[in-house]
Amino acid sequence: MSTGNNILHAIGNTSLVQLRNVVPPDSARVLVKLEWENPTGSMKDRVAQAMISRAEEDGRLKAGDTIVEYTGGSTGISLALICVAKGYRLHIVTSDAFSQDKLNQMSAFGAELTLVPSEGGLTTKKLILDMIEAAEEISRKPHTYWTDQLNNLDSIAGYYPLGEELWNQTNGKIDAFVHCVGTGASSRGVATVLKRYNPSLRMVAVEPGESAVLLGGQAGPHKIEGVGIGYTPPLWDPNMVDEIIAVSTDDAKAMTRRLAREEGLLAGTSSGANVVAAMRVAERLGPDATIATLMVDSGLKYLSTDVYRG
Repeated sequence: MSTGNNILHAIGNTSLVQLRNVVPPDSARVLVKLEWENPTGSMKDRVAQAMISRAEEDGRLKAGDTIVEYTGGSTGISLALICVAKGYRLHIVTSDAFSQDKLNQMSAFGAELTLVPSEGGLTTKKLILDMIEAAEEISRKPHTYWTDQLNNLDSIAGYYPLGEELWNQTNGKIDAFVHCVGTGASSRGVATVLKRYNPSLRMVAVEPGESAVLLGGQAGPHKIEGVGIGYTPPLWDPNMVDEIIAVSTDDAKAMTRRLAREEGLLAGTSSGANVVAAMRVAERLGPDATIATLMVDSGLKYLSTDVYRG
């Protein structure tokens, strides 16, 4: 048993398990990576660590600075953890559109929160742009560093280790990777690694059916937290993507509940969307193929929402 110097050494190297009950017969094998094993219960610990460490290395972030970010919650929670470990203050711009559990977790780590009102608790393009504007205004204060996750190229490299872990855990036997698009950094980072090993691997992006802008549809409100910002994210690289699948909020929530009740996997709504899309791909590719996707974060972050009340 190895012992890390601090909590940051617990980030990464999460488990990979096979879905046994929700996947129909004669489908491909569907593997899910349990990213809630990261310290804050989310894959975002990886990107928060990368954005802060790389900014420290090149001098953009200095001792005594305050970090600011706009976030639906998971990135903010992860940044809050890193700030505790490294001694930075953190100012988060978020909204009532996101679960109270996430807001409480950010506050528990000591983050200062600014709440931007939503339209009926829904994620919309206007909400995202309002949050960005608020964060940009705060970032103008002296000794403030804005991580600006939607435009931060450091975030892509933060997910390279996740791609390496998937490749190693599957012994290179992986035919497709399926994942929801928020900033676009995680799908792009993982695909960069996996396609380097296997150029024919299929990268399948997932977005909310109510806001399928990557498929050329109109932006619309939805309740799959952390994804579907209502416009093409700046980090999106269509050259890395082989297919885009739209999943409705209702289907994502229904699968999230099934994962808990049939697989013992308590996850968030974007994880449900990931599995819905992965199962569609699995049915097409057949029993000889292997599909990988992510349990993005823990369902404990959503107990105050309606996800588990259906």
